[in-house]
Amino acid sequence: MSVKKTKPTRPTRPTRRTFLKQAAAAIAAPYFVPASALGRDGRAAPSERILLGGIGLGGRGSGVLGWMLPESDVQFVAICDPWKPRREAIKNMVDSRYGNQDCAMYKDIRQFLAERTDIDAVLIATGDRWHATASVLAMRAGKDVYSEKPSSMTIAEGQAVVEAAKHYRRIYQTGTQRLTEGNFTFANELLRTGRLGQIHTVRAHLAPWDAAEMRHDWLPAQPLPPAEEMDWDLWLGPCPWRPFNQEYVNGGWRGHYDFHTSCIGEWGAHTIAQCQVAIGAANTSAVEYQYVNNESGDGMVTRYENGIQMILQREGWYGSCGVRYEGTEGWVSVADGYSKPDVSSPVLLEDFKKLVNGYMTRTQRPMSHVRNFFDCIKSRRPTVSNPEMMHRSMTTVHAANICMWLKRDMRYDPAKEEFINDPEANRLRSRAMREPWII
Repeated sequence: MSVKKTKPTRPTRPTRRTFLKQAAAAIAAPYFVPASALGRDGRAAPSERILLGGIGLGGRGSGVLGWMLPESDVQFVAICDPWKPRREAIKNMVDSRYGNQDCAMYKDIRQFLAERTDIDAVLIATGDRWHATASVLAMRAGKDVYSEKPSSMTIAEGQAVVEAAKHYRRIYQTGTQRLTEGNFTFANELLRTGRLGQIHTVRAHLAPWDAAEMRHDWLPAQPLPPAEEMDWDLWLGPCPWRPFNQEYVNGGWRGHYDFHTSCIGEWGAHTIAQCQVAIGAANTSAVEYQYVNNESGDGMVTRYENGIQMILQREGWYGSCGVRYEGTEGWVSVADGYSKPDVSSPVLLEDFKKLVNGYMTRTQRPMSHVRNFFDCIKSRRPTVSNPEMMHRSMTTVHAANICMWLKRDMRYDPAKEEFINDPEANRLRSRAMREPWII
């Protein structure tokens, strides 16, 4: 089956009142609805139910699914993964939650999307290589998408995600959950309300493992598992072919150019997005990148059109995925390990609840990333990690990587989405993709 881009059409979204009728006609395997799906046990009635499927849910994906399953208006019905042990693990998790054996399993994303016309939304938590491709294919199939970060491997992939969401009118959320966590929201609101004065510098935490310069070699070839256990071609997806090695499947794909966005993208997908939202640059990207001669990009200075500089910083935190904002009247720093934000003056913390509650009232967003996604499926409002915002922050990630790979300073034009007078850098905005996974 080819998935080459053809002239798209806008799918008609079925009402939830008719999903059971559609499912019965479209699904080859039997589909059973538990009693809880009929409105008992405090769960939503079928007409309000969001039917959810999953694509590539390993350790991280099962964690996110664990946040989603308790939502009373969500029912998870199917998992797609080319590795049998992983799809069986998710089926067991879901069936144990619902007390039945109804979770369907699929190996091939094409079959999954073609057959499951009843599904409203998908959770995508593959490795980096599949995020953009799976998101675009799902949106073409009429699904709303919650994709783990990073949203893309290249600038061109990010553009494809934005275009697909716009064209097919899909709701999209990236798993940058710190945008809806109290400490991080408080820090952003300190900036928005002017409590730190004029902001001049923000700092984004880099992952303390791996490097910006990634591996281009192959791990040693190992015998392929039986076809019913692992479809290696599907696992690779759009990436260049290479021999099977179990280490890739177990998470050892990190650090390899074909599979990973480097230490900059590993945590920068979170922290750079956080910084750009905080400084009012959510829909743009950094315009200047200063090369630093080290393996990680630690200390790289980037600048935005509004004059604020963002420094990529690896050390100096006592938690993960930290950000720090510095202004003329004070500073704030927060990371996952902080019970409360670090601030230049204790008086800044006095309005913590006021600022967080004010944010929720103003935006009508909860302090729950997955709940924001499900609410937006129903309202059709943009999510907090919408595709344009995430594309622009990931562009900054990709540009920082390219700066490190080419080992020179560079300038970027966010309006034209191209590097200025740098053909070599512009060629790195995209990568070759394997048939039939070109988006």
